[in-house]
Amino acid sequence: MSTTPRDSVPRSTAPTVWKLALRQLRRDFRAGELRLLLIAIALAVGALSAVGFFADRLQAGLQRDAAALLGGDLVVASDKPLPTEFLATARNMGLKVATTASFPSMARADDAQGGAARLVAVKAVSDTYPLRGALQVSKPAVTGDIRAVAAPTAASGAKGATGAQGDEFTQRLPVREGPRPGEVWVDPAVLDALALRPGQALLLGDARLRISRLIHIEPEGGASFVNFAPRVMLNEADLAATALIQPASRVTWRLALVAPDARHQSAGTAQAYLAWARQHIESQHLRGVRIETLEQGRPEMRQTLDRAGQFLHLVAVLAALLAAVAVGIAARNFAQRHLDACAMLRVLGQSQRRIAWAYALEFGAVGVLASLCGVGLGLLVHEVFVQLLGGLLDAALPPPGWAPAGFGLAVGLTLLIAFGLPPILQLAQVPPLRVIRRDLGSPRAASAGVLLAGLAGFAALLVAAADDLKLGAITVGGFGAAWALFAGVACLAVHVLRRLVPQAGAPRWLLLATRQLASRPAFAVLQVSALALGLLALLLLVLLRTDLIDSWRNATPAGTPDRFVINIQPDQADDFRATLARAGVTHYDWYPMIRGRLLTVNGRGVKPDDYADDRARRLVDREFNLSHSAAAPGHNRVVAGRWLAEEANSLSVEEGLAQTLGLKLGDALGFDVAGVPLQARITSLRKVDWASMRVNFFVMLPRAELPGLPATQIAAFRMPPSAQRGAGQIGLDSELARRFPNLTTVDVSAQLQQIRQVLDQVVAAVEFLFVFTLAAGLLVLFAAVSATREGRSREFALMRAMGASGRLLAQVQRTELLGVGALAGALAAGLSLVLAWALARYIFSFDWRPTLWVPLGGTIGGALLALLAGWYGLREILHQPVSATLRRATAQ
Repeated sequence: MSTTPRDSVPRSTAPTVWKLALRQLRRDFRAGELRLLLIAIALAVGALSAVGFFADRLQAGLQRDAAALLGGDLVVASDKPLPTEFLATARNMGLKVATTASFPSMARADDAQGGAARLVAVKAVSDTYPLRGALQVSKPAVTGDIRAVAAPTAASGAKGATGAQGDEFTQRLPVREGPRPGEVWVDPAVLDALALRPGQALLLGDARLRISRLIHIEPEGGASFVNFAPRVMLNEADLAATALIQPASRVTWRLALVAPDARHQSAGTAQAYLAWARQHIESQHLRGVRIETLEQGRPEMRQTLDRAGQFLHLVAVLAALLAAVAVGIAARNFAQRHLDACAMLRVLGQSQRRIAWAYALEFGAVGVLASLCGVGLGLLVHEVFVQLLGGLLDAALPPPGWAPAGFGLAVGLTLLIAFGLPPILQLAQVPPLRVIRRDLGSPRAASAGVLLAGLAGFAALLVAAADDLKLGAITVGGFGAAWALFAGVACLAVHVLRRLVPQAGAPRWLLLATRQLASRPAFAVLQVSALALGLLALLLLVLLRTDLIDSWRNATPAGTPDRFVINIQPDQADDFRATLARAGVTHYDWYPMIRGRLLTVNGRGVKPDDYADDRARRLVDREFNLSHSAAAPGHNRVVAGRWLAEEANSLSVEEGLAQTLGLKLGDALGFDVAGVPLQARITSLRKVDWASMRVNFFVMLPRAELPGLPATQIAAFRMPPSAQRGAGQIGLDSELARRFPNLTTVDVSAQLQQIRQVLDQVVAAVEFLFVFTLAAGLLVLFAAVSATREGRSREFALMRAMGASGRLLAQVQRTELLGVGALAGALAAGLSLVLAWALARYIFSFDWRPTLWVPLGGTIGGALLALLAGWYGLREILHQPVSATLRRATAQ
C-alpha cells in the first residue's frame, strides 16, 4: 500500500497534472473563457512596457551623450573669467583642457547685404575644442580642406543648408577642431535670417569674420534636443577684437578637462583635480564658480516634457490598476463557471492539490502568453512614441534594453498571481458538497495569503512604474482607499434600498430591480465598486488631460511676447518707447532690472555651503535679477501675505525660491547691489509661471521708484507684422540695433513656434496612450456587468417560467443597470475631483479648479455606460427561448 498522502502529487502522476492543465487550457480557449484575462493583462503590460521602452531608450541616449553633453570628464564654470591657477593646476596634473566663453549677442550683415540683425548664441572656443564628441559641420562645395577626423557619414553629399545658400554647402563631416582665427561657423538659421551666403562677412561687434562652415551638431548641444538660439562659433583669438565683452556683460566661462588616456586612467587624475578645485573654491570663497561632472551632465528638460512624462506614467499605472480589477472579476467569473467541472473532478477522485496545480499551470501559461503579447504591443507602441516625439529628438536613440520587457513580464505575472489565482485556489479547496451547492465559501488561508502577497508586490511594482514615489503613492494609495470607500458606500446603499422602495405601491419593474439587488448584496457591491473604479480612472484622466493641455496652451497664448530687450539705460528709455510707439507696439512689459547678490538672511551671512540642495547652492552663489513696481504684475498671483503699494522695506519673493532657500514671511533679506546695501522684509509670496514667456523676477519690491540703486530696463513685446523686415524696408529689430547698439534684443519667435510644435507632439503622444486606459476602463465596465451573468440567467429563467414577459425583464435589467451605474458614476465623480486636485497640486504643479459638470456628468455617464455594457454583455439572456433558458438554468 502506498504511503503517499491523498492530497499530495506523486512524481508518477505529474504528467497527468500537466495533461489535465493542457486539456483545460485548450477547452477554455475554445470556449472563450480566458479572453477577458488575456486582454486585461496584455493591456496592462503593453501600457507599462511602452512607457518603459521609451524611457529606457531616452535614458540610454542621454548616458551615451553625457560626456559630449558636458564637454569633458568635468567642467569648471563661472560667470567671470576663472583665476589662472585653475588652468595652471590642470596642466600641471597632465589633464587636457579646452576653454569656451558663451553669451548672447546680435550678429549683423554688412549694409551691402541688407544690414539685417539677428540674436545669436556666441561661443568662443580654444584650439583644443572639443575634448569630447565631435562637431558635425558642412563645408562649401567649391574648395577647402575640412579637417575631418573620419570618413564622410551617410549624410555626406546631402544638402547642408536650405534656401538660397543650399547649393553652397554639400557635405557633412565630423570634425574635432573649432574655427580658425578670422573665420566663423554658424547655424543654417543665421544665413537664412541675415540673407548671407558662404564666404561673406558676418559682423560681430567690432569684428568682421568670414563664414566658412555650417554647424549641424555640436557637443554641449543639449543631448540632441532642440536649441532655439542659432549658434555662432569663433576662435577665442578673435574674441577681443569683437569688443562684445564688457565689465557688466553676462558671460559663461567654461574650463573642460579630460584625463590624457581615459582607457587606463579612469578616475585618478580627474578626481584629484576635482578634490583640489572644490577645496580651492571653498578656501578662496569664490562666488559664481561651480563644478559640473558627468553625473550632472544631463539636460534640463522643459517643464512641459516633465509633465508629459509624468502623465504618461500616470496613464500606464491607471491602465494596470484597471486591468487588475478586470482580472479579479474575470477570475471570479471563471471560478464560478467551473464549479461543475471542479465537482466532477472531485467526484472522480482528483485531489485538491492536483486540481490546484492544474488550474495554476493553466493560469501561468495564460499569464506568460498575455505578458509576452503585452511586451510585443509595448514595443510597437513605443515606436509610435518615438515617431510622435520625433521633432524633439534629432539623434537616433539606442535600441531598447531588456529591462522594460522583464518588468512588463513581472507585472503581468504578478497581476495574475495577485488577482487571478486566489479565486482559483479557493475553487480547488471547496468541499464537494459545497461545490454541488454552487458556493465558493469564505476565503481560505492559502488564497488569502496569495492575495495579500500579490497585492503588496503589485503595489510595489506600480510605484516603481510611476517613476516617482509621490505620484505612485497618490495613485496606488488613492485607488486602494477608493475601493474601500466605494465598497462601503455600495454596501450601505444596498441595505437602504430595500427600505426606500415600499412593497406596495411601487411599479413592478422597480420593485423587482431593487429586490434583485438586495437579494445578492455581494454582487451589487462588486458591481458598484468595480464600475466606480473604472469610471474614476476615466474621469481622472479626462480632467487632468484637459487641464494639463490647457495649461500648456495657455503658457503661449496668441499675444505672447516674442521679443525681449535688455540693458536699456535710463537715458534711453523715452527714445526707446517712442520707437516702439512709431512701430505700432502699444502693449508691452516694462520693468526695471537690478542685479543683486543675496548676502544675509535675518542678519546672518549666507553662503552655498549652508545648503545641501544643489539648486539652493547655485542660487546663493549667483546674482539675482531684482525689480520694483507699485502694482503687482498681472501675470503673477500673490499666494501668501499681501502686496501693499509703496510699502517701505518690503519684498515679494517667488514661492519656489522661498521653498528652496527655506524663506518665509517676515524674514529679513540683505542684498548687495553694485556695492549699495539693500535691506527689506518678505511681506508676500508670488506664484510665477516661468513657462509663460513673460518678464518675471525672483524678488520684487512694491515701490514705483528706488532712487540710488543702479538699474536698467527690460521690455517684452510682440512684434507687429507691419514692423517686420520686408523688401525695401528696415524692420524694427534692425532699427533698434542701429539706434541702440548697446541693447540685447532676444527674438524668441522661432522658439515660440517650436514650443507650439512640441506641444502638438506631446499632446498627440499623451492622447495615444490615453486609448489604453480607455480600453482598460471599458473592459472593467464590461467585466463588472458580466459578473452577474450566470445569476441573472437563473433568476430570469425562473421569472419567465412564472409568466414574466420579456418586456418586464428588460425594464428590470435597465433599471438595475442604470441605478448601479448612476451610483458608481456619482462616487467616481466625487473622488475624481479630490484626486485630480492632489495630482495637479503635488505632481503636475499647475492651478486646478473644479469643474461644475463633473458630478452630474459622471452620474449620467456612469448610468449610460453601465446600460451600454449591460446591453452588450447580457443581451443573450433576454432573447433566449424560455425552454433554452430553463435547460441552461437546470444545468447550472
